[in-house]
Amino acid sequence: MRGYFGIGIFHNKTPSNLGTLWRSAYQLGAEFIFTIGCRYSKQASDTLQTWRHVPLLTFKDWDDFKEHIPYSCPIVAVEMGGRDISTFVHPERAVYLLGAEDHGIPAQYLAQCPLHLSLPSIRTNSFNVAVAGSIVMFDRTMKSAV
Repeated sequence: MRGYFGIGIFHNKTPSNLGTLWRSAYQLGAEFIFTIGCRYSKQASDTLQTWRHVPLLTFKDWDDFKEHIPYSCPIVAVEMGGRDISTFVHPERAVYLLGAEDHGIPAQYLAQCPLHLSLPSIRTNSFNVAVAGSIVMFDRTMKSAV
């Protein structure tokens, strides 16, 4: 498969969510993960030591993030109200942005994301952030295998 992707969380609040996302990113082929404006003091760890395989980038704020995303790599916001993932065509290169569970992606930043997808649910509109990221990466992997 051509291209690459990274995935990250805006204002992540717990190391365990980042650790779970990191492990899934390793398993599902992400080239990097990132955080924007972390709200915790230390990184999570996992049994696979994914930090040896998939780098974690940390951005101070939205402007720092926007200044450093890869060239010609659209931001894909994963947030309620977007295009249903079942019909979403993943770009060749992408940076997937997840919002923290308690605040999501603020509207002023969501408006700056050229692509916006959402995950359907049966009972509640919100997934755990690491689970949402894992679903997105799995969907990308399955659709690229076709």
